[in-house]
Amino acid sequence: MDLAVTRTEATYRFNAESARPAARRDYRELASKACILTLFSAMASSLVREAAATGHVTGILLLTSEALVVALTLVRRTAGVVDRSWQARMLTLFSTFGPPLVRPASAAIAPEALTVIISGIGLIIVVLGKLSLGRSFGLTPANRGIVSTGLYRFLRHPIYLGYLITHIGFFMAHGGPWNLVVLLAADSALMVRAVYEEKTLALDPAYRAYMTRARWRVLPRVF
Repeated sequence: MDLAVTRTEATYRFNAESARPAARRDYRELASKACILTLFSAMASSLVREAAATGHVTGILLLTSEALVVALTLVRRTAGVVDRSWQARMLTLFSTFGPPLVRPASAAIAPEALTVIISGIGLIIVVLGKLSLGRSFGLTPANRGIVSTGLYRFLRHPIYLGYLITHIGFFMAHGGPWNLVVLLAADSALMVRAVYEEKTLALDPAYRAYMTRARWRVLPRVF
């Protein structure tokens, strides 16, 4: 038996057991939910006004994707182990709070029909992935239960793939320097966040076994 693995599993079990009572008293969880809801409300107001004025629906598709983030965040289960390092916090900040900062713009770089198709494909992947996760969905790297069904049979982070596709569709419909910088920063942080999440999840033997079955994180044969 690998002594290092045994110690890691023992540490995981200890952390999982000791973290649960603290998590129930964690007021930072409530603050996080309130912040996400506030940012989403501002984003929703902006995109709905733009859609009403122009008739463009690409922004509404992005809004739908972000609405699922809010809904699942409000009902997510308590995490057993949470990565509270400053690196994990910053990655969560950039990847989660970046997209709500995008602005409706008239600088479309592709026909609306194409942007709707691309955004729609991304949204379908996001929805299916989040339905697979259910209450195991979270923002900060944490273990809220290992999920290996649905889209998670093929990729370890299928929701992130959906985000990338949706963001590409949105930018094609709403180009501009601000949106480019915001989405590039958010999506770059998202990819690094996937790595940090797996450092926490891999403390669980069940996740290490899952990693051998699902080889790729976000992009098959790439990442």
